[in-house]
Amino acid sequence: MDNESGEIYCANCGYVITERIQESGPEWRAFTHDERGDRARTGAPTSLSMHDMGLSTVISPINKDSTGRPLTSTMKNTIERLRTWDNRSQVHEPVDRNFRQAFSELNRLKDKMSLSDAVIENAAYIYRKALDKGLVRGRSISALMASALFVACRDTGTARNIKDVEEASNIKKKDIARCYRLLVKELDLRMPVPDPVLCVSRIASHLDVEEKTKRYAIRALEIAQEKEVSAGKDPMGLAAAALYLACVKCGDNQTQRNIANAAHVTEVTIRNRYKGLKDSIDI
Repeated sequence: MDNESGEIYCANCGYVITERIQESGPEWRAFTHDERGDRARTGAPTSLSMHDMGLSTVISPINKDSTGRPLTSTMKNTIERLRTWDNRSQVHEPVDRNFRQAFSELNRLKDKMSLSDAVIENAAYIYRKALDKGLVRGRSISALMASALFVACRDTGTARNIKDVEEASNIKKKDIARCYRLLVKELDLRMPVPDPVLCVSRIASHLDVEEKTKRYAIRALEIAQEKEVSAGKDPMGLAAAALYLACVKCGDNQTQRNIANAAHVTEVTIRNRYKGLKDSIDI
């Protein structure tokens, strides 16, 4: 390879195999405001959870030119006006304003509920489909966004129930449930059956129970699923009852109230599901 011309040639006969090779390595540039982030060849990836999918331009807030010298006072005023008009030009349609409000709420819920990027992208995709079909008109943006997030949690198998979404979004449960039914019906969604085994880890992490207790609860749920005892039951309540059964069997000191608070269910639900699990399975 000739480093000066960027050609690959044969050393014996001089035949040029490839010419004008493009550099495939990373460029020494960071796509951040202060130019101190991780250096990469391209900028940030596109995302459905941003109102413009991350394709808009941003004028740097650093008042320096390409050589690093400070701008003059006259040029600073000009650049400041350009920043203002650039920011205003990005939101010129009602759809963009709708997306900004909805996705700012989505980012807030992401931090409060500790959700992954896959769930957020799925929720943004569902909300965009709902907006295309005109389901947002006449309804609360926050409620529809919260219900889209709940749909994404169920679709990806994330252990979050409607009570968690209610507490994080500060929206009534019946409003979220109403919008959830609307999304499932109008968008023709097929929601998978929730797996109570996925809920055990979440409840156990809140209570700091031992690993053998957690494994016993998972085994109890697997046997209950084999015997079809768990059919039609709330997965979070069933997981809480299985964990309480494991605590009783393994001698882990956990009360029904502690488990109910961690799972966001009532103590009555745990007692009812506990009786069913105790009578139907035998480990």
